[in-house]
Amino acid sequence: MSIIDIHRTHTLDKQHAREAAETLAADLSSRFALTYAWEGDVMKIKRSGVQGQLTINHGDLHVYLELGLMLRPMKGRIAQEIESQLDQIIRV
Repeated sequence: MSIIDIHRTHTLDKQHAREAAETLAADLSSRFALTYAWEGDVMKIKRSGVQGQLTINHGDLHVYLELGLMLRPMKGRIAQEIESQLDQIIRV
């Protein structure tokens, strides 16, 4: 199993942080066929070979994904896409 663990600090209020998370999830969903659902301030993310979550905390967005064997070769691409999207959507 391969892990993607990314934190981004932000100065967004809770509503805007949640909107940023939705934007990221929608993009990842279209690119990598992920599904997601909110459980409070935690977005659960999954698909075959991937499970994880995006957590919204005051001042911090945390993306944690576990990739199965088949997606391990795509780890760099997935992590780069997440980091790029986060950099774009949490600019204030």
